[in-house]
Amino acid sequence: MKHPTFGNGKICYIEIPADDIQRSSAFYKNVFGWKIRTDHQKHISFDDGVGEVSGMWVIGPKPAAEPGLVISIMVNDIEASIALVIAHGGTIVLPYNKNSSMKVARFTDPFGNVFGLYQHGG
Repeated sequence: MKHPTFGNGKICYIEIPADDIQRSSAFYKNVFGWKIRTDHQKHISFDDGVGEVSGMWVIGPKPAAEPGLVISIMVNDIEASIALVIAHGGTIVLPYNKNSSMKVARFTDPFGNVFGLYQHGG
């Protein structure tokens, strides 16, 4: 299968607020394995771990610190991912409940943006 998949209605690009783009890009690279690249205008951008969603970090907007719309990142091992989030400067704001049928948690990145973690399967 060739990536990315193109199609009407696909979520394809995300702008993530940051105060330090180097620190934020290193966080996502180290925690989730995102590919970090510099575009032709010298913006630091990313491709997610499977090459389906791209985006960039932007200076100026406030962090998305209040959960409303929550973007979740799929992980292979939620407990290992939580440890990586913490080790690289993130904070767990909704802990993983081992007694729940869903393997989910929420974290903030080093700038304070809230994202979800989701492990597929029980």
